[in-house]
Amino acid sequence: MADETPQNDTNDEPQAQVTPETDEVEETLPKVEEAATEAPDEGVTAEAADVEADETEDDASEVHDHSHDHGDHEHSHAAAPVTQVRGGARADARRARRSQPVGEAPVVRAVAKYVRTTPRKARLIADLVRGKDVQTARAILQHSTRSAAQDWSKVLESAIANAENNHELVGDDLVIHSITADDGPTLKRFQPRAQGRAYRINKRTSHLTVQLTPKEQG
Repeated sequence: MADETPQNDTNDEPQAQVTPETDEVEETLPKVEEAATEAPDEGVTAEAADVEADETEDDASEVHDHSHDHGDHEHSHAAAPVTQVRGGARADARRARRSQPVGEAPVVRAVAKYVRTTPRKARLIADLVRGKDVQTARAILQHSTRSAAQDWSKVLESAIANAENNHELVGDDLVIHSITADDGPTLKRFQPRAQGRAYRINKRTSHLTVQLTPKEQG
């Protein structure tokens, strides 16, 4: 019996030593697990910080590119020439007024092109009204028996309307400054004749021009 007791004592001592060691191991395991759980959080935060830094750099680069493109756009607009299209009778009249020297009377004109009358017949009527005032010229053209007088009357009324609307002049205070009949293109026609011959017929046209100016005061 004396031999069995020390064996039991020796058996009890190792058991008492094992239990605290197991307790320490159990206590250290949660610490390791907590460290393992905290480590991914630090990695995630580091990766998130890197992503935010990349996003900020991308935003800065986009802003820089946008500003550069906007600057190029403004530069292209500034370099592009601006052109204005001007046209019309009123614009021509305004430019004509600006080009005239100060103190000279304005000259208003009207033109009728490709009128179906010969220049010779038109000049016969032009000689009657050259230098006359508007009222006298109207009376002469109204009572003339020649067909070209109607064409001249239309051109005269057009010149009076241009003076009143574009130059703000009084129609009854105007004088015929110049009146001309120029040659236009000739239409060639042929008349068949005897023995297979053909006679040429020239149908002439004219360009009629009337220029008016105000009467001299005094």
